[in-house]
Amino acid sequence: MGSDKLRLPRLISDGVVLQRDKTVRIWGWAGSGDIVTVEVAGQTHRCMAGDEGRWEVLLRPLEAGGPYTLAVSAVGSDGGEAEQIIVRDILAGDVWVCSGQSNMQTPVSRVMDLFEKEITDSCSRRIRYFQVPERYDFKTAHDDLEGGSWVSCDTPEKVMGFSAVALFFAAELHGRYDIPVGIINSSVGGSPIEAWMSESSLADWPDRLDELAVCKDDAYVSETIENDEAAVSRWYGRLDQLDEGLGSTSEPWYSEGFDTSDWDDIDIPTSWEDAGMKGFCGSIWLRKTFRLPAGLAGREAVLRLGTIVDSDVTYVNGVRVGNVTYRYPPRKYMIPAGLTRAGENTVTVRVVSNSGDGGFIPDKPYRVETGGETVDLTGRWKYRIGAVMENPMPETVFFNWKPAGLYNGMIAPLHDFVIKGIAWYQGEANTDKPEEYLSLFRKMICSWRKAWKLDHLPFLYVQLHNWQKPASEPGDSQWAKLREAQMKALSLPDTGMATAIDAGEWNDIHPLDKLTVGKRLALVANKIAYGEDIIYSGPIYKEMAREGNRIIIRFREPVGGLVSIDGKPLRHFTIAGPDRKFVWARAQIEGESVAVWNDGIKEPVAVRYAWADNPEGANLYNKACLPASPFRTDDWA
Repeated sequence: MGSDKLRLPRLISDGVVLQRDKTVRIWGWAGSGDIVTVEVAGQTHRCMAGDEGRWEVLLRPLEAGGPYTLAVSAVGSDGGEAEQIIVRDILAGDVWVCSGQSNMQTPVSRVMDLFEKEITDSCSRRIRYFQVPERYDFKTAHDDLEGGSWVSCDTPEKVMGFSAVALFFAAELHGRYDIPVGIINSSVGGSPIEAWMSESSLADWPDRLDELAVCKDDAYVSETIENDEAAVSRWYGRLDQLDEGLGSTSEPWYSEGFDTSDWDDIDIPTSWEDAGMKGFCGSIWLRKTFRLPAGLAGREAVLRLGTIVDSDVTYVNGVRVGNVTYRYPPRKYMIPAGLTRAGENTVTVRVVSNSGDGGFIPDKPYRVETGGETVDLTGRWKYRIGAVMENPMPETVFFNWKPAGLYNGMIAPLHDFVIKGIAWYQGEANTDKPEEYLSLFRKMICSWRKAWKLDHLPFLYVQLHNWQKPASEPGDSQWAKLREAQMKALSLPDTGMATAIDAGEWNDIHPLDKLTVGKRLALVANKIAYGEDIIYSGPIYKEMAREGNRIIIRFREPVGGLVSIDGKPLRHFTIAGPDRKFVWARAQIEGESVAVWNDGIKEPVAVRYAWADNPEGANLYNKACLPASPFRTDDWA
């Protein structure tokens, strides 16, 4: 009889995209010594399972197309009845692993309001998506995933939870080359780069290895998680116990007819600090009355409450319409038909601020939308503190961010699967120590290529977007330093960078313009992975030369023709003399170079461009409408 042990990895399942035009590995597990037969697209291959039951065959290259059916059978040495697995609806195309932190994770649903048509146009059954389940392990590099399946991206409803960057990237490649595209998304929000690196690749960072060693103690990990969960539970339990607004002793404050005449006034949006409550931790109840004409009353509506720090529960006319448990997602709540009425209606929000920096984020939408009309909710609200907590919520240990954990659980299981390339969007979590990032990043790229046994595996990545309030004066920036590290990683062969310095939002670390990012990543792929002779990058700094009181900036070829994207004088250039103090500079395009000067500096020594967390309005581009990457000519601390 067969061994009853035949198994394929999760990746090789119905709907899979196999890499076209390359020798592809098909592998799995069976009983030791079983004879395994693999049949697909007219090919037949046989092998014997090893002592540990693992087997593999190599398929001859498949041309783009399909669908194909894969049949795998195993029979024991006794020649008994064979086991068989059938994998259906296989396509041959290009497979990309998309990885990183939350900006690679950000789902299509969050950008639907901006890009409804583009999302619909991106859908195709020839684009397939595999979401790698989140898992970390500090001791073992796994050989398979815990779950996951291939999903055909043929309708907007199916793709709502998928990575927006990955979908737009895949759609561009699918449209340009008319081939199936497979996306394997292996991303975790907030994750630093060291979580995605193997233990051996971290050998040059003993502090990371020390941290990893601690995490290998299962008892420590379990005890820490248990203690953290208990501490957080106690904090929220105490908060709810103290909060009068929840109605433990009287009418709940979200009740429709609750009297708020003795509540204080506050202008929304605002931070608690700006409202005179710096460092506040606890719960605050807020209430706003809005009016609807009879023609709009009772209709289904959308309630937008921008972004709230940290969490909220929201009610309309006393009925709960939604909640979000953490600070980052936009608040978009559906008001069901029949809930509103003509005349006065109320919105009540209970905000829990657990970290001392709470509030409503400005420059976000605060309104009710119904029947093609909008009702503005900014301005004067009533508020009352529900409960004050003496301390912020206890800090917890995020083990999924610890060194090597995500690599072992979410990258190692992918290495035998033949792919076209990697697309990476990460770095925000490493901006506290940007000086380390270049060496870590280079090591990770090289180690991933070694693990995939592909020395020239295309590795594409997104340079950090702009974020935070624009600075009015020249200064230093941790985000700029990390962008510089990303730019310097281009020294590795077969790498390409999509600059996103104009695709961010000052008030959102998760900007919504994932379309620009996906398109630019695809443009980089056109060159790096597909060999097209195109301008795929904005200007990248090469060198400087001093000419009198001016510094001439030269860029790597091909530049693509320098332009001011808005036709105005170049902005965000700074210059320093021997005192190393940077001041704003004038700059002008001269052919394929930029001349920079300040009449008050006779002996300039260095120039910086867009050297800030958020160099809003930086306008040096090339004629392909791609922004110049931020740079500095100095390497001062």
